[in-house]
Amino acid sequence: MKKTEDIIVRKASGKEEYFSFQKLRNSLLRSNASHDEAEGIVNELKGKIYEGISTKKIYSMAFRLLKKQSPHNASRYALKKGIMELGPSGFPFEKFISEIFRTEGYQTEVGRILQGKCVTHEIDVICKKEDTIMLMECKYKNQAGVSVDVKVPLYIHSRFQDLLENNLLVKPFTKFSGWIVTNSRFTDDAIAFGNCRGIQLLGWDYPFKNSLKDRVDKSGLYPITCLTTLTINEKKGFLEKGIVLVKEMHNNEKILLKSGINPKRIKNILFEIDKITTPTKPIKC
Repeated sequence: MKKTEDIIVRKASGKEEYFSFQKLRNSLLRSNASHDEAEGIVNELKGKIYEGISTKKIYSMAFRLLKKQSPHNASRYALKKGIMELGPSGFPFEKFISEIFRTEGYQTEVGRILQGKCVTHEIDVICKKEDTIMLMECKYKNQAGVSVDVKVPLYIHSRFQDLLENNLLVKPFTKFSGWIVTNSRFTDDAIAFGNCRGIQLLGWDYPFKNSLKDRVDKSGLYPITCLTTLTINEKKGFLEKGIVLVKEMHNNEKILLKSGINPKRIKNILFEIDKITTPTKPIKC
């Protein structure tokens, strides 16, 4: 029998890699699980990891075990999956990104049309603070294993250049930056081009220690699709009403009652909401 550290697992992208219990342990700790909870889950999964198993299946097993012990920590653990369930249009994701930067002190707008030198451009998110303006292109992915490749920053760079050449846009501001934001990952070439051309990249795990998942954990701004106490249809119903963030439901029993949710369930839902909206302290893994 192979040692666990020699077992190859399959990622959503189709790539294969050696399995690491340390990575699993770290991801559980980042969800605010205690060391004992994380170690218990790791020990229970030992012997269940086999050659060729998908990382998706490993995640599902770990999620179920964590949910039994701590549903609100399971919600944090489900962040990546929750973001991918925001819907096919991409608009909830843009609102989600807008709110994250609003908590960082920016004035934000979503879906505004701006005039470039040559043509108009729809900008997904605009962030302003004092003399700084940031224009953001959001690349939302609702399927695991799909990365943002170099073609995206190549195309977006030309859009930003056209906007910059319209002096009316940048005149009130002295600091401008163009951003590409995704809930997925960037390829190495996309990162290299972005860095070369001065495009700010924000992805699921990029940049290191200030990635999308890091910003969400710091702010406590989780999408409602992370909640384990709501059904899929209930989540869809709230999204259709424009409710994207868990914090919009915090201490709001009325919004749950109006949605037809059984009052007996509301106490558990509000408890999970209260726990998940409390920002967590960085955990040393």
